[in-house]
Amino acid sequence: MNIADAVVLVTGANRGLGREIVLASLKAGARKVYAGAREPQQLAALVRESEGRVVPLTIDVTREVTLAAAAEVATDVTLLFNNAGVVASQQVLSSSVQALQQDFATNVFGVLSTTKAFLPALEKNGRDASAAIVNILSVVSLSSMPALGGYSASKAAAHSVTQALRSELSTRRVQVHGVFAGAIDTDMTRDMKNMPKASPVDVARAILQGVERGVEDIFPDAMSAGAFETWRRDPKELERQLASLTG
Repeated sequence: MNIADAVVLVTGANRGLGREIVLASLKAGARKVYAGAREPQQLAALVRESEGRVVPLTIDVTREVTLAAAAEVATDVTLLFNNAGVVASQQVLSSSVQALQQDFATNVFGVLSTTKAFLPALEKNGRDASAAIVNILSVVSLSSMPALGGYSASKAAAHSVTQALRSELSTRRVQVHGVFAGAIDTDMTRDMKNMPKASPVDVARAILQGVERGVEDIFPDAMSAGAFETWRRDPKELERQLASLTG
């Protein structure tokens, strides 16, 4: 689909990759970008700099009441980025049940709840143009990084949900993309010292290029592209490589 003239919605838009997806969408010619955050006052600079093209929304993907309220506003959305995510848990044996539940609540059920909330608008607006959902996954959706085993499990589940959505929506004029990003230089990865990190600006640009080309599975950086080649050649080798990373 074309980003130019699209009406975009980005969850988790106040910082990191989400913020860069907002900016990249504007640069690519999006007509409007709804920027979702739990605390929309954090979006003030984005709104001010966009000269009216960014509309802030209160969105907590774990609270359906906020999604319902946002869906009543963003009735013209054509491109949804399920970007909001958390890393609450680490190794599966040492992480608390509450931390594991937090990862799944945001990274899996949050993706599904957000999709359900905005799907009526996407379907309606996709009748005359194209509409799409973009789920921000991770290379650990393909194979676990045990140092972040709980997070990895949630992202693997989100990958499975993405595949299910692609099948269910295949006849409803809504494309579904999965983004298998590697480590990105954001607040979320600040404590991960032992791995190279991609620029969120570059990753956001690559994601939009993949969406415009209609690529279903997008590997937007060098780490993720290399991981995919390893996984395609030998899934066990990728498992061993990720097991060696300590974060």
